[in-house]
Amino acid sequence: MNDAAAVKALHACRWPPARLGEAIELLARRSGLPVQEVSTSHAPADLSGPQLSAWIEAAAEWLGLETEQAGIPYPALERHLPESAPALIRVQRSGEVSFFAVVGGSRRKIRLLTPQGRVERHDATQVARFISAEAQATYAPAVDEVLARLELPPARKERVRRAILREQLHARDFGDIWLLRALPSTGFALQVGQAGLWRRMVMLIASHAAEYVCLILAWWVMGQASLQGRLDRGWMWAWALLLATTVPFAVLTTWLQGTIAIAAGAILKQRLLAGALRLDPDVVRQEGAGHLLGRTLESEAVESLALSAGFMASVSIVELVLAVFVLSSGAAPFVEILALLAWTLVMLALGWSCLRANGVWAEVRLRLTHELVERMIGHRTRLAQETPERWHRGEDEGIEQYLETSRRLDRRTAVLTAVGPRGWLLLAIAALALPFLNGSATPAQLAITIGGALLAFRAFRRLAVGLGAVAEAWVSWRQVAPLFEAGGRREPPGVPDLVAGKDNASSADRPAAVVQAHELTFRYKTRATPVLKSASLNILTGDRVILEGESGSGKSTLASLLVSMRTAESGLLLAGGLDRHTLGLEGWRRRIASAPQFHENHIITGTFAFNLLMSRPWPPTWDDVKQLEPLCAELGLDGVLKRMPGGIMQMVGESGWQLSHGERSRVFIARALLQDADLVVLDESFAALDPENLQRVLGCVQKHAKSLLVIAHR
Repeated sequence: MNDAAAVKALHACRWPPARLGEAIELLARRSGLPVQEVSTSHAPADLSGPQLSAWIEAAAEWLGLETEQAGIPYPALERHLPESAPALIRVQRSGEVSFFAVVGGSRRKIRLLTPQGRVERHDATQVARFISAEAQATYAPAVDEVLARLELPPARKERVRRAILREQLHARDFGDIWLLRALPSTGFALQVGQAGLWRRMVMLIASHAAEYVCLILAWWVMGQASLQGRLDRGWMWAWALLLATTVPFAVLTTWLQGTIAIAAGAILKQRLLAGALRLDPDVVRQEGAGHLLGRTLESEAVESLALSAGFMASVSIVELVLAVFVLSSGAAPFVEILALLAWTLVMLALGWSCLRANGVWAEVRLRLTHELVERMIGHRTRLAQETPERWHRGEDEGIEQYLETSRRLDRRTAVLTAVGPRGWLLLAIAALALPFLNGSATPAQLAITIGGALLAFRAFRRLAVGLGAVAEAWVSWRQVAPLFEAGGRREPPGVPDLVAGKDNASSADRPAAVVQAHELTFRYKTRATPVLKSASLNILTGDRVILEGESGSGKSTLASLLVSMRTAESGLLLAGGLDRHTLGLEGWRRRIASAPQFHENHIITGTFAFNLLMSRPWPPTWDDVKQLEPLCAELGLDGVLKRMPGGIMQMVGESGWQLSHGERSRVFIARALLQDADLVVLDESFAALDPENLQRVLGCVQKHAKSLLVIAHR
């Protein structure tokens, strides 16, 4: 296909902005992604830049999917486009905006979904050139002028032209690419299937089985030659060929294990990370730092141990099945197979015993870890308040209990890994004694039985290791399960047009009421009486509201309801006349920003700019950065920036530049103001400020907050 025909064919593959919602839904279905809703019919034709990206993300979430905007450097565009599938690509030619829907592809071909619902294959080079045509047009006239003076063959001139343009655009990223994938809350089995891991697991078992079949045949060939007393060249070549055949199968097995481990680990980590941000705030508050650290450490153990246990189990099952097949051709097959099945049950019983002992040991170990972390965090308080003789109270008892449970676990693990496989060999030899003594078995049958027993011995050794890993993985899983379950919760997606902010286009038509709360009731799980009962509140645009009350009266609880950190048991809560299910969590928090109490707010280890711009896309735009210094000056943080060697890019947090109590409070206030929300909620944010800084911060907040709710003690 010539260039003109290729360009014409690619024009036919473009999706107009008015059908972008339909394109996302159809692309997801063709790619095998689970779609949970019906496509939205809203057309984002007037959206651009951040609003377009927000609309695409919201439309995908509406369908139960997730998108990530990515950038591909120009030199790698041709190579990485097929790997990005399924993906949407924004294309601009002659001022007209459209989209490509990439279903998949290979190194040289890219499969595009057309508006007619067909999937067409196109040359990757032509697609990359079509996407980058606008960028190339900036440099093409000058390049063509230079090449016109050179006497080069047309084919070579075209190659030189491409090379020069590639060099001119090598530092440019094409960032209008949205990768489409399943939400972390999607069923884990569906995500594993969508990643193609079930097929790879079947291939892994088949590859390992083929490897062992070749080994068994090699044994059979060598045994036949030895027992017949003629080891000629043909038998040797057959034996060598069978052994050589096992090599590619072994390589394939190792490669599949690695790819499955990496892909499954990535899916698990994604689910756990999502769960960490969706845990109930009250659960996080009740658990100490030691418990949270324990969950983090155990998540690593679940990934490594569960995958190793799965590999060991699959391999041992294959070996046991093949051992049954081999033993069925040997001496006393019925007795040997029955003994094999019985010993398998014995091994499972030993594994169960090891699992229970591992659970008790893990509880003691985690208790010691939690206490250690808590004591490290509170060591200054203990040094100042406790007498020295109480510093190590309870440590000896805990260590003694840990040692005792460790001894018990070691004994049971030793029985499983050492006695279990060797016990099978003794049982197999005992079952072989009778046919050997009465001479009812031929030498070939005896050799086959011994080979089957050795194969089962190897399987039991793997099974023992796998059962030990299963026991450890199960114990770790009990710690990680709350994170995994929390990751399965799906937040209300919200209507895409509202999440993307199209309603901001005509702010004059929006309701005057920023927040409407009517008869809100909330009760903590650990309390019988509600902390809030029939609470009502209306805040209009431009209002400055102070909410005062005694400690424990429910002020912070009301603030958490307003910012959607908690959900009321009953009552009505609207933001701009819309509820949370209509706006979605993202749309809701774009309208209501909060600076929680000091103990619930943190400086994240990162740059000063990152801590201020946490509500903005990262990396930030130049417009975002330009807002920082004036706002910091108004809040009295300009002196802090001048002292920092790296300015706004200085690393701060626990492992960086240390900020004072008052400086942290002003950073928290700046975060909320930079969110540019309709309502800013400040929960006891002024308590750490001296009178001079308090007046300065109040003036800044009054200036920048569209509406304001301040919570303070009476």
